[in-house]
Amino acid sequence: MKSQTTCLALIGCLCGIASAQSNVTIYGIADAGLVRETGGAAGSVSRVSSGVGSGSRLGFKGKEDLGGDMSAFFQLENGYNIDTGSAGQGGLLFGRQAFVGLSTKYGAISLGRQYSPLYSTLRDVVDPFEIGLAGNVTNIIPGNTRVDNMVEYKTPRYAGFAADLAYGAGETAGDSRKNRTLGAALSYADGPLNVTLTNHIKENADASDSSRYSLIVAKYKVAAFSVDYAHGVTHGLAGARSKDDVLGGTWTTGAHTVLASYIRHDDQAVADKDARQWAVAYLYGLSKRTDLYLSYGHIANRNGASYTVGNGTDTGTGNTGTDIGIRHRF
Repeated sequence: MKSQTTCLALIGCLCGIASAQSNVTIYGIADAGLVRETGGAAGSVSRVSSGVGSGSRLGFKGKEDLGGDMSAFFQLENGYNIDTGSAGQGGLLFGRQAFVGLSTKYGAISLGRQYSPLYSTLRDVVDPFEIGLAGNVTNIIPGNTRVDNMVEYKTPRYAGFAADLAYGAGETAGDSRKNRTLGAALSYADGPLNVTLTNHIKENADASDSSRYSLIVAKYKVAAFSVDYAHGVTHGLAGARSKDDVLGGTWTTGAHTVLASYIRHDDQAVADKDARQWAVAYLYGLSKRTDLYLSYGHIANRNGASYTVGNGTDTGTGNTGTDIGIRHRF
């Protein structure tokens, strides 16, 4: 009873803050679906899953005008599993995002646990599935999601160009390179065209090696259609190398949206563990906030490759996945 009273008091305080300050917003996503996975070593699996289309979340964000074209902003975002009520991201309170920053006419700088420039590019430009459903591009492509202890600077867009620079401190005594993360993205957006080049580097625990992923993507939107093509190159640990190609498209008319993508993973190592993914999805908008979804994805693994079809939250267990569910944004 005491814990329930404390929880209600906290919610009341947060609601009071939101009503007292119009620049503070409470938002979230509630997403649940039925998932069927086949082709796994342990056999087929059917389950109810959370965050199939988009990770279920509860967040708080705000912005304060400080005068002189300067403002302060923050975002705190908790991930949760709607099927069990448990916390996501390993139980972290604000495991999805937690940062604070300042913005001016010269750009914005933020500090905390944030999405890497690579992940933002994959979600917003490359993947028609937006890193969700059975077509999730990170089923095959390296998609570092969040970086702890990250400092990020985003420039304003000028003549169509904008840059995103990020540094994730490894916080290891004696050598700042250990566990360090570096990220950058340069984009050009003008009307229906978006071209983005991004790079992500992660040092290992003793700074003796690093993994690097470089990606270039072009996206074009016209009327109800959008199409994109991306090419990525991986230089992994211990000399691992691979190349990736993504072709994706979206078609929307009224309440109906169709998504499709094809991903080719070409392993450049001796083992030659190649893979191909085909995926398609149909979304039906019941309203601006609520939609129903149906998605299907299949991966053809070669030479011992073991990629699995996941979704917006789970990594998956087999090489084929089918999802059906509902997503509500608030």
